[in-house]
Amino acid sequence: MGVAGTLEYLADLISSRTAKKKKQMNTVSLKVRMDCEGCARKMKKVLSGVKGAKSVDVDLKQQKATVTGFVEAKKVLAAAKATKKKVEPWPYVPHTLIAHPYVAGVYDKKAPPNFVRKTDEPGVATLNPVEEQYTLMFSDENPNACSIM
Repeated sequence: MGVAGTLEYLADLISSRTAKKKKQMNTVSLKVRMDCEGCARKMKKVLSGVKGAKSVDVDLKQQKATVTGFVEAKKVLAAAKATKKKVEPWPYVPHTLIAHPYVAGVYDKKAPPNFVRKTDEPGVATLNPVEEQYTLMFSDENPNACSIM
C-alpha cells in the first residue's frame, strides 16, 4: 500500500465524514386553484421563497405551478398550501402514456388538452398482450399489416 496509498485512504475517510449529502435537482409540479393574475403573482412569490428554488413557473391557464431547483416536494406543497389556495400535486400525464385514456377515473373533463389523470392501475395504464398484438397488426408502421386498410 505504501505511504501515498495510506495518506489517500485517510484523506478519503476524513472527507467522507465531513461531506454533506447533496440534494438533487428536482422539478415539482402542482395544480393550484388560481382565479386572477394577483393569485398567480402571490403563488410565484411564495414558491420563490422556498429554500433551494431556482426557478418558478406559474401557468394561470392550466392552473399549474412548477418549481425547479434543489427542493423537496413536501416543502413546496406546504408553502403553496400556506397561501390558503386549493393545492394538490400535478395529477395529469400526457394521454399518449396511458393505454386506455377514456376509462372512467382516468378521463377528466377539467384536464388540460391532451392530458389525462395519472393512474397506477395496470389494466388501464398498459395494454395486455392480445390488445398489443391487434395494435401492431393494424399499425401503419408494420409493412405486413392488413392490406384492406
